[in-house]
Amino acid sequence: MSYQALARKWRPRRFAELVGQEHVVRALTHALDSGRLHHAFLFTGTRGVGKTTIARIFAKSLNCEQGPTSNPCGQCSACAEIDAGRFVDLLEIDAASNTGIDNVRELIDNAQYAPTRGRHKVYLIDEVHMLSRSAFNALLKTLEEPPPHVKFLLATTDPQKLPVTVLSRCIKFNLKRLTPEQISGQLRHILDAEQVAFDGEAVETLALAADGSLRDGLSLLDQAIAHGGGALQAGEVHAMLGTVERAKVQQLLGALAAGAATALLAEVEHIASFAPDFAQVLDELAGLLHRVQLAQLVAGAGDAVAQEFARTLSAQDVQLWYQIAVTGRRDLPLAPTPRTGFEMCLLRMLAFVPAGSEAAVVGDAPRRAAPTAPAPARGGRTAAVPGPASAPPAAMPQSGVAAGPAVAPQIDDWAALIERAGLRGPLGQLALHANLVAVEANTLRLAIAAAHEHLLDKTLVAQLEQRLGSALGCDIRVRFERPMAGAREQTPAQQRVQAANARQAAAEDAVAADPVVRSLIDTFGARVISDSVRPLDG
Repeated sequence: MSYQALARKWRPRRFAELVGQEHVVRALTHALDSGRLHHAFLFTGTRGVGKTTIARIFAKSLNCEQGPTSNPCGQCSACAEIDAGRFVDLLEIDAASNTGIDNVRELIDNAQYAPTRGRHKVYLIDEVHMLSRSAFNALLKTLEEPPPHVKFLLATTDPQKLPVTVLSRCIKFNLKRLTPEQISGQLRHILDAEQVAFDGEAVETLALAADGSLRDGLSLLDQAIAHGGGALQAGEVHAMLGTVERAKVQQLLGALAAGAATALLAEVEHIASFAPDFAQVLDELAGLLHRVQLAQLVAGAGDAVAQEFARTLSAQDVQLWYQIAVTGRRDLPLAPTPRTGFEMCLLRMLAFVPAGSEAAVVGDAPRRAAPTAPAPARGGRTAAVPGPASAPPAAMPQSGVAAGPAVAPQIDDWAALIERAGLRGPLGQLALHANLVAVEANTLRLAIAAAHEHLLDKTLVAQLEQRLGSALGCDIRVRFERPMAGAREQTPAQQRVQAANARQAAAEDAVAADPVVRSLIDTFGARVISDSVRPLDG
């Protein structure tokens, strides 16, 4: 038996099987159940959202031997023949290839005759806007006063091109673009039924690429299964679409958050090796920033990654970076090359920060000037490379320097120790984004979140041990690990951002409560622009 494309195999045959378009299904169901049936229906919407599918189900509902009914049996001869595309009283006309008046005149001449097999003679005219003006004029009379046994079902992707005289004679239904969640849900259902192994990111990537069209999503799914050799994996899907995995975009944002320009450009170099669509990468970055902002401002919103970034970044930075990403995507065609435009967009995020932003300076070192420390390369030379982005806890780089005698230093305030040790630049970033878990002999256990593991580098870890040892007066080892599940302790960086946000909120409250400001608001309807308010100590 020959293979049948998923888009055809899984085409809905009943209203209950449709994905989305509940508003259309509800109206048609009520009309069928009550017997209040108009003679002409117009279905509009973008490609692949169900226009002709709904029209065929409606035709089946009209001609089912158990009907008319909103729930056709699917077993009678009329239902079976409509599903097979050979029902003599369902005439499907592609207006894109039958635009002339002669085709319409033939349709009009046949309309006067009673149905051969069914209860109604149904004319399904697809892409009806492609008919010529003379064809529309010939159709109008019959469309206005058709024989009682005739129903017209018109479908179009461009209703603006239809004459008003045609629109006024039809009941119009606007079909909506499907959401990524609706498409991904249907794709998961189909993959389970087809017994195809898949991962969640691959399905969500296809759902986004479908751009609101379930048919496009199913076509992409067919292609992705073939590309992956019978399975659906995120890496294969991204390679097929020329897109970038989410982990790579998260690493980009992590390098931005750390102000590590060298690490950032190294990530760009790695991403460029996949020959991606850089506009799509900016879309992914903007989407991640959107989720981060939701996690910051809406209680309980956002996934684990977004929530982790939300605790680290300031709300001002997230807003600024989102705007830069959206603007950069718009300007990408104007850049010398897409990669150049992409890199400049990211560097712009490093170069520009909100005035008075606490996150703009960490350890007195400008965020935009923080390079990644050099690491040993082959042949004894050194090269600036980023630290590992997703190493498991056991593989996090630790120093190879031998420790001295076991001494248990007393550390009451980790943030104060960072200041005392004078940790600045990338070294300060590494310390500020870590939490002191415990002191065991002369070993400091430091927890660092996955979003900041790109800061880990053997050279930096060795420097951290040396500087902390000098500040404490004893040999020190550090051991990095992942935070415990559910841990709520804030890193010094998060504490700084929280303190800055609190100062900002207090400043805004003070301005709003000022008598002069209140008078201006009450008298002239003035309003306070919160972005213009800055704390005095800022």
